[in-house]
Amino acid sequence: MEVPSELRADVELLWDYHCVPHEIRACDVAIGLGGHDLGVADHVVDLHRAGFFPLAVFTGANVATTAERFPRGEAVHYRERALERGMPDSAILVEPRATNTAENIEFTRALLADSGVRVGSALLVSRPYQQRRAIATARKIWPEVEFICSAQRLPLDEYVRSIGDVDRVITMLVGDTQRITAYAERGFAIAQEVPAEVDAAFHRLVEAGYTGRLVAE
Repeated sequence: MEVPSELRADVELLWDYHCVPHEIRACDVAIGLGGHDLGVADHVVDLHRAGFFPLAVFTGANVATTAERFPRGEAVHYRERALERGMPDSAILVEPRATNTAENIEFTRALLADSGVRVGSALLVSRPYQQRRAIATARKIWPEVEFICSAQRLPLDEYVRSIGDVDRVITMLVGDTQRITAYAERGFAIAQEVPAEVDAAFHRLVEAGYTGRLVAE
Protein backbone atom coordinates (compact mmCIF):
# COMPACT_ATOMS: atom_id res chain seq x y z
CA MET A 1 0.00 0.00 0.00
CA GLU A 2 1.65 3.19 -1.21
CA VAL A 3 0.84 6.78 -2.07
CA PRO A 4 -0.12 6.98 -5.78
CA SER A 5 2.90 8.06 -7.81
CA GLU A 6 1.08 11.03 -9.35
CA LEU A 7 0.33 12.39 -5.85
CA ARG A 8 3.56 11.49 -4.07
CA ALA A 9 5.40 14.80 -4.44
CA ASP A 10 2.47 16.80 -3.07
CA VAL A 11 1.75 14.37 -0.24
CA GLU A 12 5.40 14.34 0.79
CA LEU A 13 5.46 18.15 0.84
CA LEU A 14 2.55 18.19 3.29
CA TRP A 15 3.99 15.31 5.33
CA ASP A 16 7.35 17.04 5.75
CA TYR A 17 5.69 20.36 6.61
CA HIS A 18 3.64 18.89 9.45
CA CYS A 19 6.40 16.74 10.96
CA VAL A 20 8.17 19.10 13.38
CA PRO A 21 10.76 17.04 15.24
CA HIS A 22 11.66 18.69 18.52
CA GLU A 23 14.53 17.49 20.65
CA ILE A 24 12.89 15.35 23.31
CA ARG A 25 13.72 16.19 26.90
CA ALA A 26 12.29 15.46 30.33
CA CYS A 27 8.91 17.09 31.04
CA ASP A 28 6.47 17.20 33.92
CA VAL A 29 3.76 15.37 31.98
CA ALA A 30 2.95 13.91 28.58
CA ILE A 31 -0.31 14.53 26.74
CA GLY A 32 -1.31 11.80 24.29
CA LEU A 33 -3.68 13.42 21.79
CA GLY A 34 -6.58 11.24 20.74
CA GLY A 35 -7.28 10.20 17.18
CA HIS A 36 -7.46 7.14 14.96
CA ASP A 37 -3.82 6.09 15.47
CA LEU A 38 -2.81 3.74 18.31
CA GLY A 39 0.78 4.61 17.48
CA VAL A 40 0.27 7.66 19.72
CA ALA A 41 -0.28 5.39 22.71
CA ASP A 42 2.67 3.22 21.72
CA HIS A 43 4.94 6.27 21.54
CA VAL A 44 3.78 7.44 24.96
CA VAL A 45 4.67 4.03 26.40
CA ASP A 46 8.12 4.08 24.79
CA LEU A 47 8.87 7.60 26.03
CA HIS A 48 7.66 6.75 29.53
CA ARG A 49 9.94 3.71 29.63
CA ALA A 50 12.80 5.98 28.60
CA GLY A 51 12.09 8.19 31.62
CA PHE A 52 11.00 11.40 29.90
CA PHE A 53 7.97 11.97 32.17
CA PRO A 54 6.32 10.37 35.23
CA LEU A 55 2.69 10.87 34.20
CA ALA A 56 0.71 10.83 30.95
CA VAL A 57 -2.78 12.03 30.11
CA PHE A 58 -4.63 10.36 27.25
CA THR A 59 -7.25 12.76 25.95
CA GLY A 60 -10.08 12.27 23.47
CA ALA A 61 -13.72 11.23 23.12
CA ASN A 62 -14.89 10.28 19.64
CA VAL A 63 -15.36 12.01 16.32
CA ALA A 64 -16.78 10.64 13.09
CA THR A 65 -13.41 9.20 12.03
CA THR A 66 -12.88 7.23 15.26
CA ALA A 67 -16.32 6.20 16.57
CA GLU A 68 -16.27 2.82 14.86
CA ARG A 69 -12.59 2.14 15.49
CA PHE A 70 -12.66 3.14 19.18
CA PRO A 71 -16.24 2.72 20.40
CA ARG A 72 -15.34 3.33 24.07
CA GLY A 73 -13.57 6.57 23.21
CA GLU A 74 -10.09 7.40 21.97
CA ALA A 75 -8.52 8.07 25.36
CA VAL A 76 -9.99 4.90 26.87
CA HIS A 77 -8.61 2.73 24.05
CA TYR A 78 -5.23 4.47 24.28
CA ARG A 79 -5.08 3.70 27.99
CA GLU A 80 -5.95 0.07 27.34
CA ARG A 81 -3.19 -0.15 24.75
CA ALA A 82 -0.68 1.39 27.16
CA LEU A 83 -1.67 -1.05 29.92
CA GLU A 84 -1.33 -3.97 27.50
CA ARG A 85 2.22 -2.81 26.81
CA GLY A 86 3.10 -2.65 30.49
CA MET A 87 2.71 1.00 31.40
CA PRO A 88 1.55 1.22 35.03
CA ASP A 89 -1.98 2.45 35.61
CA SER A 90 -0.67 4.83 38.26
CA ALA A 91 1.17 6.73 35.51
CA ILE A 92 -1.98 7.32 33.41
CA LEU A 93 -4.85 9.79 33.60
CA VAL A 94 -7.76 9.72 31.14
CA GLU A 95 -9.57 12.77 29.81
CA PRO A 96 -12.56 11.31 27.89
CA ARG A 97 -14.53 14.36 26.70
CA ALA A 98 -12.43 16.32 24.20
CA THR A 99 -13.52 16.32 20.56
CA ASN A 100 -10.88 18.66 19.11
CA THR A 101 -7.30 19.68 19.83
CA ALA A 102 -8.20 22.88 21.68
CA GLU A 103 -10.45 20.86 24.00
CA ASN A 104 -7.67 18.28 24.41
CA ILE A 105 -5.52 21.01 25.91
CA GLU A 106 -8.26 22.82 27.85
CA PHE A 107 -9.72 19.70 29.43
CA THR A 108 -6.30 18.22 30.18
CA ARG A 109 -5.27 21.43 31.93
CA ALA A 110 -8.41 21.24 34.10
CA LEU A 111 -7.91 17.55 34.86
CA LEU A 112 -4.31 18.08 35.95
CA ALA A 113 -5.28 21.04 38.11
CA ASP A 114 -8.04 19.01 39.75
CA SER A 115 -5.51 16.20 40.34
CA GLY A 116 -3.07 18.57 42.02
CA VAL A 117 -0.42 18.18 39.32
CA ARG A 118 1.68 21.29 38.74
CA VAL A 119 2.81 21.63 35.14
CA GLY A 120 5.65 23.77 33.87
CA SER A 121 6.53 21.66 30.84
CA ALA A 122 4.60 19.16 28.76
CA LEU A 123 5.42 16.74 25.98
CA LEU A 124 2.68 16.55 23.37
CA VAL A 125 2.46 13.18 21.66
CA SER A 126 0.52 13.22 18.42
CA ARG A 127 0.18 11.63 15.03
CA PRO A 128 3.18 12.54 12.82
CA TYR A 129 1.23 14.92 10.60
CA GLN A 130 -0.52 16.55 13.58
CA GLN A 131 2.62 17.92 15.23
CA ARG A 132 2.62 21.42 13.76
CA ARG A 133 -1.05 22.03 14.55
CA ALA A 134 -0.77 20.45 17.99
CA ILE A 135 2.06 22.67 19.14
CA ALA A 136 0.41 25.79 17.68
CA THR A 137 -2.81 24.99 19.51
CA ALA A 138 -1.17 24.16 22.83
CA ARG A 139 0.89 27.35 22.85
CA LYS A 140 -2.25 29.39 22.19
CA ILE A 141 -4.50 27.67 24.75
CA TRP A 142 -1.97 27.16 27.57
CA PRO A 143 0.82 29.72 27.07
CA GLU A 144 2.16 29.38 30.60
CA VAL A 145 3.49 25.89 29.86
CA GLU A 146 6.61 25.07 27.86
CA PHE A 147 5.52 22.60 25.17
CA ILE A 148 7.50 20.31 22.94
CA CYS A 149 6.02 17.79 20.55
CA SER A 150 6.91 14.27 19.49
CA ALA A 151 5.51 11.53 17.29
CA GLN A 152 6.62 8.19 15.99
CA ARG A 153 9.34 8.86 13.43
CA LEU A 154 8.08 6.77 10.54
CA PRO A 155 8.69 7.33 6.84
CA LEU A 156 5.53 8.24 4.94
CA ASP A 157 5.09 4.84 3.29
CA GLU A 158 5.64 2.98 6.55
CA TYR A 159 3.06 5.17 8.27
CA VAL A 160 0.54 4.58 5.49
CA ARG A 161 1.03 0.84 5.85
CA SER A 162 0.59 1.05 9.63
CA ILE A 163 -2.77 2.81 9.18
CA GLY A 164 -3.82 0.55 6.31
CA ASP A 165 -5.68 3.24 4.38
CA VAL A 166 -3.77 5.57 2.07
CA ASP A 167 -6.82 7.71 1.25
CA ARG A 168 -7.46 8.31 4.95
CA VAL A 169 -3.88 9.48 5.49
CA ILE A 170 -3.96 11.87 2.51
CA THR A 171 -7.36 13.20 3.53
CA MET A 172 -6.16 13.86 7.07
CA LEU A 173 -3.00 15.57 5.80
CA VAL A 174 -5.09 17.88 3.63
CA GLY A 175 -7.44 18.66 6.49
CA ASP A 176 -4.63 19.46 8.90
CA THR A 177 -3.00 21.75 6.34
CA GLN A 178 -6.19 23.78 6.03
CA ARG A 179 -6.50 23.96 9.82
CA ILE A 180 -3.08 25.59 10.21
CA THR A 181 -4.50 28.78 8.72
CA ALA A 182 -8.20 28.38 9.52
CA TYR A 183 -7.73 27.72 13.22
CA ALA A 184 -5.25 30.56 13.66
CA GLU A 185 -7.79 32.91 12.06
CA ARG A 186 -10.44 31.66 14.50
CA GLY A 187 -8.21 32.16 17.52
CA PHE A 188 -7.67 28.47 18.27
CA ALA A 189 -3.93 28.41 17.50
CA ILE A 190 -0.94 30.67 16.99
CA ALA A 191 -0.31 31.77 13.40
CA GLN A 192 2.27 29.90 11.34
CA GLU A 193 3.78 30.44 7.94
CA VAL A 194 2.55 28.16 5.15
CA PRO A 195 5.17 28.13 2.38
CA ALA A 196 3.87 28.76 -1.14
CA GLU A 197 4.86 25.28 -2.31
CA VAL A 198 2.91 23.69 0.57
CA ASP A 199 -0.15 25.81 -0.19
CA ALA A 200 0.04 24.84 -3.87
CA ALA A 201 0.32 21.13 -3.00
CA PHE A 202 -2.66 21.47 -0.66
CA HIS A 203 -4.83 22.98 -3.41
CA ARG A 204 -3.82 20.30 -5.92
CA LEU A 205 -4.82 17.57 -3.49
CA VAL A 206 -8.13 19.34 -2.80
CA GLU A 207 -8.74 19.41 -6.54
CA ALA A 208 -7.91 15.70 -6.65
CA GLY A 209 -10.84 15.09 -4.30
CA TYR A 210 -9.23 14.76 -0.86
CA THR A 211 -11.79 16.98 0.85
CA GLY A 212 -13.33 14.76 3.50
CA ARG A 213 -11.62 16.49 6.45
CA LEU A 214 -11.94 20.10 5.32
CA VAL A 215 -13.69 22.50 7.70
CA ALA A 216 -16.27 24.99 6.46
CA GLU A 217 -14.78 28.36 5.57
